[in-house]
Amino acid sequence: MFGGGSTGAGADHGNYVETFDSESGWNNNIWNIAFSEMLPKIDEAILIAEEEGYNMHLGVLKIIKAYTVITLADMYGNVLYASAGEPYDLVEGDLIYNNALNLLDEAILELNLSGEDLETDYYYNNDFSKWIKLANTLKMSAYLNTRLVDASAISKFNEIVASNNYINSVSDDFEFRYGANSSEENAIHPNYDRDYNTNGAFLYRSNWLMDRMQKDNDPRIRYYFYRQTPCIYGNLDLDGILCDYPYGGPDIMCLPEQKPNHYAEEMAFCSLTNGYWGRDHGNSDGIPPDVLKRTASGVYPAAGKFDGNNFDPILSESMGGQGLGIIPIFLSSWVSFMQAEIALQENDVATANSLMLEGLQKSIDKVMSFGNLDPETNPDYIPSGAEVSEFLTSISESFTNANTNDKWDILARQQLVSHYGNGLDSYNMYRRTGYPYTLQYFLNPDPGAFIRSLFYPDAALEGGQVTQKPNVEVQVFWDTNNAYPAFPYSN
Repeated sequence: MFGGGSTGAGADHGNYVETFDSESGWNNNIWNIAFSEMLPKIDEAILIAEEEGYNMHLGVLKIIKAYTVITLADMYGNVLYASAGEPYDLVEGDLIYNNALNLLDEAILELNLSGEDLETDYYYNNDFSKWIKLANTLKMSAYLNTRLVDASAISKFNEIVASNNYINSVSDDFEFRYGANSSEENAIHPNYDRDYNTNGAFLYRSNWLMDRMQKDNDPRIRYYFYRQTPCIYGNLDLDGILCDYPYGGPDIMCLPEQKPNHYAEEMAFCSLTNGYWGRDHGNSDGIPPDVLKRTASGVYPAAGKFDGNNFDPILSESMGGQGLGIIPIFLSSWVSFMQAEIALQENDVATANSLMLEGLQKSIDKVMSFGNLDPETNPDYIPSGAEVSEFLTSISESFTNANTNDKWDILARQQLVSHYGNGLDSYNMYRRTGYPYTLQYFLNPDPGAFIRSLFYPDAALEGGQVTQKPNVEVQVFWDTNNAYPAFPYSN
């Protein structure tokens, strides 16, 4: 698919099926949380709310249920579904969407009635006008996904835009903020929990993402990532000086290897400049003793440390914002990118550019506000207004001067970067459009088909209602693009 043969860097690495198999713990956790905890409890609560006439509770419950089942349909395709009080059946993805859209319409009607407040509302503090905006935004997202199979989807999307009753400002953002209830377990962001402890950073960040943000001079990079070291062996430090290998060789195992033949010349491989220490797409090497060198989660969204070129190793559970960050679920910046995609699809290039810049500005403003969470944020490294303007101008000019193919790539790339902290919508966009096409390739030159839908986890197969799909090439109902290997482009 990518041309060329292979070198050692990609030959020994895994593939998509091995990475996303049915036995993986995270896959089983998703299914178990949805069908053992969330949906049964939501349906039980819906029946109680209906019986007691709790309209506000009922509206909120239906919105959360709709979001949950749409997410499951996007990930797996056909999934179990039931109306409150009914037994589960395996339902096709398009019917899941229809049921969810009906739930959202019902929720809007109920939230426009009078009723008692929720005892605790972690999201909108009982401002039900914001819950209605969320319901309309979820409908917009559904219409965006279904525009390939529903000729009326774009007009329905635009009707909601015209109503101006959707998430269009940061104050409307749908997010879960950690620390809202400090008595609960896991009251800090999970990425902070993994990266900020006495053992050093646990997670590996994406080499592609860190490299892309460096090349773009993206002002969000110091907020997304915290570096523990100023230099990576075999690459350049902040002064442009090459870092030599220490005695015994490098901690990054791929450094002695050549870039794989199927990688484009400009594609990042193995190590990056300026101390950004991550991993390549599909790297299944063993884990070296690099926990005090890996680039860690930053102050956004995990409430770690702001990167002010301090390069202090992580040896504490109380650094930066101490994990009191957010899980972004649906942000106003993301909605601007949704609108930009619709505009570009309708060949309104100027509007697409304007909306993309609007989404970037909203994202930058939100991300930079998180610098306040770290009491040691160094003001000397906070991006200036001029630097932000230069970044936006550069992206705008690149978009304006690009051909149609590259316009889609730029829009999708900025969408992906702006969705840092929640990749579901970027996964959907990639399957919906095939962009960005400049993503880093899998290290293995023959990784197999990209995951068009996840294998059902083992937990789903135990009840006998679900039969495993033949492969991960099975496309969800709204994905009508070409089959592998013609699509997507950066497999």
